[in-house]
Amino acid sequence: MVVDPGLEPGRILAVMRDAGLEPAAILCTHGHADHIAGNAALKKAFPQVPLIIGEGDAPKLIDPDLNLSALFSAPLVSPPADRVVRHGDSVQAAGMSFQVLETPGHSSGHVVFLYKGQEPWVVFGGDVLFQGSVGRTDFPDGDTELLFASIRDQLFTLPPETEVYPGHGEPTTIGEEMDTNPYVGGGAI
Repeated sequence: MVVDPGLEPGRILAVMRDAGLEPAAILCTHGHADHIAGNAALKKAFPQVPLIIGEGDAPKLIDPDLNLSALFSAPLVSPPADRVVRHGDSVQAAGMSFQVLETPGHSSGHVVFLYKGQEPWVVFGGDVLFQGSVGRTDFPDGDTELLFASIRDQLFTLPPETEVYPGHGEPTTIGEEMDTNPYVGGGAI
C-alpha cells in the first residue's frame, strides 16, 4: 500500500523497485497537493493499481484550486479516483483490510485508514493528528471545531496503544496524544 504519495514519488518508486515490490493500492487521506502530487507518477508506473480517496475530497484530485496547488503557483492535477470511500467502508488489498474513518476538519473530506490486522492497531492519519499537534484548519474548507470533534470522536475512541502515522512528522500513539497533546489531549488549552 502506498499512502499519500507526496512531492517525491521518485523516492517511493526507487524503494519499491529496489525491494521488488508493486503497490496493491494508493490510499489518499485527503486531496491537498502535498499528499497527492505523486499520484500521477505512481499511476503511470502502475496503471492497474486503484487510487482510493474519501468521497468528499475526490474533486480535489482534478482541481488545482481545490487541492491548493494553484494557490502556490504550481497547479497540479492527479488522475481521478478509481474508488471513493465513506465512513465505515473497508479497503481490501494485499491481504490486508483497512477500515475507513471520516475525520473532517483539516479538509472537508479527510479520511484515515485504520489497520487492525496486528497489535497494536495502526492509523494512517494524514493531517488530522500529529505528535503534539493537529492539522491546520486555515484552508478554505478547514474547520477547527470539526477537526477537534473528529479526533475526539473517531481517534480517541481507539485503544491507547494504537500507533498513528501522520502525514508529517514522527509517529505517535493515541494514548500519548490523549495524555499530552496541547490542542486535544490532557494538556489542552
